[in-house]
Amino acid sequence: MFDLTLGSTRTCDGVSRRDFLRVGSLAIGGLSLPQLLRQQAVAGAPAKKKSVILIWQAGGPSHIDMYDLKPASPAEYRGEFQPIPTNVPGVEISEHLPMQAKMFDKLAVVRSAFHTNAGHGMGSQWMLTGWQPTIEVNDNIYPASGAVVSALNGPNEQGMPAYVNLPSRIGLGKAAYLGAAHNPFAPDSNPDDPNFQVRNLKLPGRIDRSRLEGRRNLIAQVDSLRRDVDAKGDIAGLDSFYRDAFEMVTNEKAQRAFDVNKEDPKLREQYGRNDLGQSCILARRLVEAGVSYITVQAGGGWDTHGDNFNQLKNNLLPKFDRAVAALVEDLCQRGMQEDVLVMCMGEFGRTPRINGGAGRDHWPGAMSVLYAGGGLKMGQAIGTTDTKAEYPTSKGYSPGCVLSTMYHVLGIDHHHVFYDQARRPLPVLNEGQPIPELV
Repeated sequence: MFDLTLGSTRTCDGVSRRDFLRVGSLAIGGLSLPQLLRQQAVAGAPAKKKSVILIWQAGGPSHIDMYDLKPASPAEYRGEFQPIPTNVPGVEISEHLPMQAKMFDKLAVVRSAFHTNAGHGMGSQWMLTGWQPTIEVNDNIYPASGAVVSALNGPNEQGMPAYVNLPSRIGLGKAAYLGAAHNPFAPDSNPDDPNFQVRNLKLPGRIDRSRLEGRRNLIAQVDSLRRDVDAKGDIAGLDSFYRDAFEMVTNEKAQRAFDVNKEDPKLREQYGRNDLGQSCILARRLVEAGVSYITVQAGGGWDTHGDNFNQLKNNLLPKFDRAVAALVEDLCQRGMQEDVLVMCMGEFGRTPRINGGAGRDHWPGAMSVLYAGGGLKMGQAIGTTDTKAEYPTSKGYSPGCVLSTMYHVLGIDHHHVFYDQARRPLPVLNEGQPIPELV
């Protein structure tokens, strides 16, 4: 039995991002690696094998300091940063995003995204699932979009997981009533580490394939005794998931895909030698190999209640700017820009008015969402906000609109109906339509 302990981050309201994953056994109800890998169990495949890389800015990035600056506003709103022109006439973004400014013709920002909940957990669940939660919880009530993609599309290539989190599993990124088989697989290891390895992807030296096969058969026999008492249905279809996990552990394709050390060191430098940059280059390797949906944790630290401007200009924005620009440019050079959608967002924006600690607090009234590729219309800034970046003055776009745009790229009908454990019908999204300026 292998144990995988996933990383932990904490936001200002004390919501823990810690989770635990047990791999290799179903003893005492623990989750297994096979349950986290989704092979193509649906009839057919999308006509075009498209994929998504979501860069998740947990904590809430400051829209007014990144993509929606207001230089004419009073000082207590506009802050320290100045806008600079991009290579798209009439579009300006922050001076601390210079790399993105030079290639904005390959990007599109939606400035009029919004919702109405300022809590980290509830805001995250809303943005990651498209459903508005009614209570604050630390676990998914509704399935994250990556789990939906796993359930409806599966992986783009046999032998690869459909849904991956990098470098570790994010909070509120799980499958909820879709079942443990659609939870994300995560390496739980920093790809910037020279000794980076994905746990449980290689056999221990003392165990060869034949011994693993024997153990797999034994576990299958033992687990058959538990099927009648599996109230949640987590063991349904377990045989196929064991088969899929066995193939992933023993096939070289998956091992090669996760081996970021095979990348050109110069290209790795372009992405940035940090956890965000190296997770992004690993994400590109994984979509090339056939993973359908990847969520990259954007380093954490976006919850800038204090010292907002120093945190942004000295740490968060340089890493983010470099990683996003390198990822988008790399995808374009490889001819993958039409088939891979990159999205960047957090659970909300930040308060336009600066607080007494030179920080900005939670603000769901307006936020910016960045898109790149996926066959969408690039080179534009969509939507407007008022003079203080507090609320949309053009059509506002809800979390359902943001995510239905992504589902449109993947060929997924966001009206498709699932059924929860109580057999209640629940569509993929209960509101929202693809953003018309993008599609």
